[in-house]
Amino acid sequence: MLPVLVHFTFTALWSQLVLFAVALAAVGYIAYNGWRNAEGTPKAQGEKPAPPTSQERLMRALSYGVIGAGLAWFGLRYALPASAIPGGKGEGIPVHTYGVMLATGFITAASVAARLAQEEWRKLAWVPDAQGGGQWVDVEGPRKREAMLDLSFYLLVGGLVGSRVLFVLVNWKDYARDWTQVFSLGGGLVFYGGLIGAALAAYFFARKNDMDFLRLADLAIPTVSLGQCLGRLGCFSAGCCWGDVASAGTRFMAHFPGSGLARDIFGQLGGVSSLAYQSQAQDARYVVEATGEILHHSAPGAVRISEWVAQHGTTLPVYPTQIFESVGQLVLFLALLFARRYRRFHGQIFALWLMCYAALRTTVELFRGDTERGTLHGLLESLGARGLADAVPLEAWFNISTSQFISLCMFTFGATLLYQRIRRAGEVAGVGPTPSPA
Repeated sequence: MLPVLVHFTFTALWSQLVLFAVALAAVGYIAYNGWRNAEGTPKAQGEKPAPPTSQERLMRALSYGVIGAGLAWFGLRYALPASAIPGGKGEGIPVHTYGVMLATGFITAASVAARLAQEEWRKLAWVPDAQGGGQWVDVEGPRKREAMLDLSFYLLVGGLVGSRVLFVLVNWKDYARDWTQVFSLGGGLVFYGGLIGAALAAYFFARKNDMDFLRLADLAIPTVSLGQCLGRLGCFSAGCCWGDVASAGTRFMAHFPGSGLARDIFGQLGGVSSLAYQSQAQDARYVVEATGEILHHSAPGAVRISEWVAQHGTTLPVYPTQIFESVGQLVLFLALLFARRYRRFHGQIFALWLMCYAALRTTVELFRGDTERGTLHGLLESLGARGLADAVPLEAWFNISTSQFISLCMFTFGATLLYQRIRRAGEVAGVGPTPSPA
């Protein structure tokens, strides 16, 4: 379980009524958005749709409302006790810093992308008024801004599905024993899976709405780094994606607490350990504290990791890799936002991001210490090739992680895309290779 920032419970009648009111307001707002964003039926193929009729608005509002009511019913049954709603579980609403930061990162990225879309597709037109005058109005920018906000929903769904699928694949040996756990609320997410799922959703959205995918990607991809900058702070708060054990005297290091020290926002013990602590508390390997060297056998000056963390109530000092990547993502966002001013062709910023992020992620992975994220050793072991797995020790430099392998593929794809787009841009400009005479 993730550490809790604050846990809302709904045992009192007044609190249950407040939750019902909030759920009803949320469903009403969802239905209103369906009414407001309804589109009319095009008169002919290729033409802009006519203004929606009242019936079309009503049907759109009803469909949105039904979906919102279903989600609200599921949430209420989870949060409220059985005395307040049939089948209620009474779990309340635990608010995790991890979830808060992920949501903040997503909303921030979507808002910035929508603003950039409005600027990217700005198209001014003269609109006359009844007095014989008029004014210049942006007729395309606001539409593209709304389209980006609509796209954010599909990106959210695609990202969640993709990240969950890759997590299950990486940890398939754990789910093979009980495949129903794939659909459980527990478990983790993998960024690269989310990136792949979101990219597919964006591609199909661009095709459906007659948008240039590479132009859309150039606009949106820097905001992914902005979202990740905030999301990795959520990882730091939860103690996931932690770093390798740091040697004594390391300036930048962190200790993640166990249940005896982890507290909520009000200073109360949450009763839940950080994910890093939960992992190290079960780690039977040994560590030399002075050097941070991990051993599979006892040695002079070495102590068993699980015994050390049980005694101290925190993890061993580890590299704060979440902070490393958060800072790197912020720098990447600002650099690509600046580079957009000087782009020569669509796809340039997208390709640069693929290459830069792959390099950043591969570098950060060198300092990671959570073997749960999936490595070549774990993959070979899950496939039953124990002999080959033993030849690739967990601590070996060539025991690359799943993310490092994907980074290599992503860097190659980005470099290939950049080369092809540069070559095509040169040919269009008339500076391409000159054909040899016959």
